[in-house]
Amino acid sequence: MTRTFDVVVIGGGQAGLAAGYHLRRAGLDFVVLDAGTAPGGAWRHAWDSLRLFSPAAYSSLPGRIMPPQPGEQFPEAGHVVEYLTDYEQRYDLPVVRPVRVRGVHDEGELLRVETDSDTWRARAVISATGTWSRPFVPSIAGRNDFQGRQLHTVEYDNAATFAGRRVIVVGGGNSGAQIAADLAHDTRLTWATLREPRYLPDDVDGRALFDAATARRRALDAGRPDTGGISALGDIVAVPPVREARDAGLLKATPMFDRLTATGVAWADGMTAEADAIIWCTGFRPALTHLASLGLRTPDGRIPTRGTRCATDPRIHLVGYGDWTGPASATLVGVGRTAREAARAIAEWLP
Repeated sequence: MTRTFDVVVIGGGQAGLAAGYHLRRAGLDFVVLDAGTAPGGAWRHAWDSLRLFSPAAYSSLPGRIMPPQPGEQFPEAGHVVEYLTDYEQRYDLPVVRPVRVRGVHDEGELLRVETDSDTWRARAVISATGTWSRPFVPSIAGRNDFQGRQLHTVEYDNAATFAGRRVIVVGGGNSGAQIAADLAHDTRLTWATLREPRYLPDDVDGRALFDAATARRRALDAGRPDTGGISALGDIVAVPPVREARDAGLLKATPMFDRLTATGVAWADGMTAEADAIIWCTGFRPALTHLASLGLRTPDGRIPTRGTRCATDPRIHLVGYGDWTGPASATLVGVGRTAREAARAIAEWLP
């Protein structure tokens, strides 16, 4: 069966829901295709102790303020899942799941969206698949030699699995700090980072990160010097569990090792560390393979954009992938603005 819409949104997490909210306000006929089996996007798969970087009221999608989680200043992932589930239902967004998109193809005036079930056609497509499904692990000598367990952030659940074990956490960003703090009490922890961790001041949270990202984008758009954005403030938001482990002296960073061995890791100066498990908190890449057949990537592997719109195909918009598709657009509080811009641009462009 083939169905035709003004817009097909690919991805039903926070970015897809924000896009749906604004597409409805723009009066466009649309559908949201989500590969998940239930609402919540990537938040459904987060580790147990994950915290938002901002209070609930400052972590909201357009139109609906996130209610506070009782007893928590920084809500847990489960609270976010409940909020996104309610948001989807409150605005009666047309989400179809589980639908896995295999590819988007050019048919002249229309785009054909091939899935594992039906075929959909649209005059425009918003890609809102995020990054969670494309974890990145750097290439490093000896990765195949290590005999212990290796896992990425996406596979980590909680500290109980690793109690009493020797664990190396790799990565000096927020994920690395939160998971290291989770493990610091009951494991023999080594926390390896490329540089000394930079904590934001304890009174700074995601609101300041959004403001910094927005200021950087405005400066660049106006041709002014780069402000540095979020990186100028620091790398790690000191949410309560991280702050407590840091202040207790449990978060001691070690410089990044040079190679893996059969039983652990080694540094160029001869120092070694034994390990039962290595957790790679080393980030993600945009999940954009469904757009491959359109040939949008440049030789450096990026899809150039003007705002959210693909620079070479005005029918394609990218929402929620980070600063390159809008300031802080990979965050709950930041994605609404870029979703609104995408919906407005599509409404103005469509005949």
